[in-house]
Amino acid sequence: MNNSMAETVITRFPPSPTGSLHIGNIRSLLFNYLFTRKHGGTIVMRFEDTDKERSNKMHEAIALETLTALGLDFDRGPFRQSERTEKYVAALTTLIEKDVAYTAEESEGEPGKHVIRFRNPNRNVTFHDIIRGDITIDTTDFGDFVIARSETNPIYHLSVVVDDIDMGVTHVIRGEDHITSTPRQILLIEALGGSIPTYAHLPLIIGSDKKKLGKRHGAVTYQEFRDLGYIPIAIINYLALLGWNPGDDREFFTKDELIQEFSLERVNNSPATFSYEKLDSINRHHILQMPENDYLRELEHFLKEHAEGETLVAHPRFKDLVHFVIRERIDKFSDVVTLFAAGEFDWLLHTPKIQVDTLMWKETTPETTRKHLQHAHETLSKNADWSSIEALKESLWEYAERNGKGEVLWPMRFALTGRDRSPDPFTVAFILGKDESLERLKKAEELI
Repeated sequence: MNNSMAETVITRFPPSPTGSLHIGNIRSLLFNYLFTRKHGGTIVMRFEDTDKERSNKMHEAIALETLTALGLDFDRGPFRQSERTEKYVAALTTLIEKDVAYTAEESEGEPGKHVIRFRNPNRNVTFHDIIRGDITIDTTDFGDFVIARSETNPIYHLSVVVDDIDMGVTHVIRGEDHITSTPRQILLIEALGGSIPTYAHLPLIIGSDKKKLGKRHGAVTYQEFRDLGYIPIAIINYLALLGWNPGDDREFFTKDELIQEFSLERVNNSPATFSYEKLDSINRHHILQMPENDYLRELEHFLKEHAEGETLVAHPRFKDLVHFVIRERIDKFSDVVTLFAAGEFDWLLHTPKIQVDTLMWKETTPETTRKHLQHAHETLSKNADWSSIEALKESLWEYAERNGKGEVLWPMRFALTGRDRSPDPFTVAFILGKDESLERLKKAEELI
């Protein structure tokens, strides 16, 4: 795109406030955003609320909250179609005066009720799609289509065309489910003397069952993904890769990097399959880049939603638990709640209750197990360096290798945690601290 064209790029964010923004709608808004920001253009925000019965101010607020949270800012608006009726009435009058629209009795509904129909020229309409190339559609099957329910009640096709002309929209970037709407709108644009924008119809997002993504597949709104512990930049990063690729193997992007790299020419025309596994991977990358305080604040938020979670957050070694255990195990912040509910951190909050037989590794005898626990206790109390996990490991590793790592480390870990699955015993000991670790090892030794 040359510089002169870059100065004229105008796109629109046109959500319908009849429900919360679906992830597919958000992906469309994101592609509009990336394209426009790359080319230094203008984004117009408008709510297409001509469906008066279903439109809701609450959904408007949620849409604006979503855009703000994701950092998808706009330059003009928000406008509301419900506040622009006089422009649509003027367009209707023009079309009727030009005899390309006419009043007709409604075939269904109340007797005497009428609508306004566009006089279809019944011809092929060809338009160029940046993603799909030239598309030709015969409009004959559309018949004389309805453009208003009355002289003051326009429907989608008319209102969107009037808005696009009035707002100077140069590029319409939207889902492929709108392809059949495009010929109707081109006919209306031509009839109103407007300039036909450049179109790009994005592929659908589908689930693993190859069906259009919906609630049966899980979360579908930003708020639902947020409540699962996904962060905005990860959502943007992942959505950008649903249908677009940078031309190489890169997966992780900041918003600025996406703007720099984005190109509609690199958008595929085949459906994009939504993968929670890939989203988790991308989210994990981005949360690991977060400043420590921000990371801790998110964890605390999720943990404090549950009764004993506050006790864990208040524990003096909580930050060590986060740094050495939690960061390595979660892909999204809600994962910490799952781990907490499964008792994965009970060893930090409570002294474990253990049985003699659980301390033994396979066929190891009680005498041998007690000997290994005694050695671990003595070494960690007198000769170990407690300044780091690696230093603790170094103090016992040679002994463990010589006597069997399972035989030495299993009873040590079980004495510290009371669990057959937990972080390694050196990590646990470092987090518990010297006094607590030695006390637990001594109790286990005495139990045998």
